[in-house]
Amino acid sequence: MRDRRRRPRIAAFVVANSVLLLFLIRLRSLHALEQTRPRCFWKRWLGKPMPSADTMGRVLTRVSLEDLREVLYGLYHRSRRNKVLRRPASALGTLILDGHESTASYRRHCPGCLSRRIKTAAGERVQYYHRHVTAQLQWGPRAFLLDVESQCAGEGEVAAAQRLFLRVVGRLPRAFQVVLVDGLYAQAPFFHTVLSRGKNVVAVLKDERRDLLQDARGLFAHIPPRQDKDGRTERLCWDEDGFTSWTDLKRPVRVVRSLETTVRRRQIDKVEEELTSDWFWVTTLSPHQASTATVIALGHQRWAIENQGFNELTHDWHADHVFRHDPNAILAFWLLALTAYNLFHAFVDRQIRPARRRGLTCLHWARQLAADLYQDLPVLPWAIPP
Repeated sequence: MRDRRRRPRIAAFVVANSVLLLFLIRLRSLHALEQTRPRCFWKRWLGKPMPSADTMGRVLTRVSLEDLREVLYGLYHRSRRNKVLRRPASALGTLILDGHESTASYRRHCPGCLSRRIKTAAGERVQYYHRHVTAQLQWGPRAFLLDVESQCAGEGEVAAAQRLFLRVVGRLPRAFQVVLVDGLYAQAPFFHTVLSRGKNVVAVLKDERRDLLQDARGLFAHIPPRQDKDGRTERLCWDEDGFTSWTDLKRPVRVVRSLETTVRRRQIDKVEEELTSDWFWVTTLSPHQASTATVIALGHQRWAIENQGFNELTHDWHADHVFRHDPNAILAFWLLALTAYNLFHAFVDRQIRPARRRGLTCLHWARQLAADLYQDLPVLPWAIPP
């Protein structure tokens, strides 16, 4: 693992392995990790003493992001070879792309920060923030967080997603067939980029000003829907191919609509209520490649990056914490968080037997890892960091 230091005294891989354990045991800061330095585990894990918190932050500002990405791609290839990632026979390999805002502040900023003006009670203020696009491979219930690309100043989220897609499809051309995206990505340049690489797209269609959505609503109003049921959810489905209203794309597209009614019981008063949602998707998949039910399932599968990715990384792994306010360091911490996420879930799913993990959450096993680290610390129990 390389970095831009001229005469490094501490190797970059030593810092990376230390931060990897920071995420595995779910600590909130580098200073909390530094308090475990007396633990003899570090000499076995690193072969030398653990670096200080300031050193770890300083090194990650200069570490090579390409080397950290190589770790993730290498982990993916090894997971495939070891049958950790198995694609169901009836499932399409999908790549989910979505943006995430990791930090925002009115005071602290760095050269890589994006800026925007926010109207507050005290007047208009400039807010600084960081946004990146994450790529997640999804095969049925299996998820693998693969890569991250930062959004640069003066460009939109879709431009960063295009760079990320080109890098992923260049490295893994046969890992997926369909790209799942939000309604923001329903733009002709992005669709052209995906189609030029032989992949298909399923995107949410939600801009009421679009001619394509207006034409689909008008056509579906005169076509009888097909009824479907999935558990407590009842669906009215419409599916039509050959829409030419999207003139910028210069090719026909397919629109699928799902009007869903779900019966849920409220936890407060145990009263059942009906929740209705109206979904539209635009896709380049033909009816021969994917049925209506498959397109609807793919459209809902896009939320996997929110539930299994961003929400878990933010609340359980503390990946949104700014360990070092530097554009290179922020992205390096995110890449190491993705590595720890994939390693941890592969360990729990494949190493721990199903009978042993029955009824236990992933947070339980993370606390077991932390307990092993803290068990012989030469400090009082109430001095152990949370």
